[in-house]
Amino acid sequence: MEKKKVPVNTITRDVNELAAPTGNIYESVVVLYKRANQIALAEKKELNKKLEEFKNERDTMDEIFENREQIEISKYYERQPKPALVAIEEFREGELYYRMAQSENED
Repeated sequence: MEKKKVPVNTITRDVNELAAPTGNIYESVVVLYKRANQIALAEKKELNKKLEEFKNERDTMDEIFENREQIEISKYYERQPKPALVAIEEFREGELYYRMAQSENED
């Protein structure tokens, strides 16, 4: 996963700017929610894969908590921008593809 230059803190956003691509702020929020969820799941899967390398059936709880490499990997992911902030940046840059479902009444 390519890491982008995304602010790690919360900034005030112009609601009209976020609503512009979809024409409706609520639809924009749904798009952002779904993308943020995809990002969060991908990061979680990546983290679990890296932490799985440290898993050993003979480890005691003390040994698990004292593994420095494991702690550093966890800290790295904690410092990453939140998935919602990444999704907003992608949305603003026009990097997200989305489509609205057609209702059956529309022909």
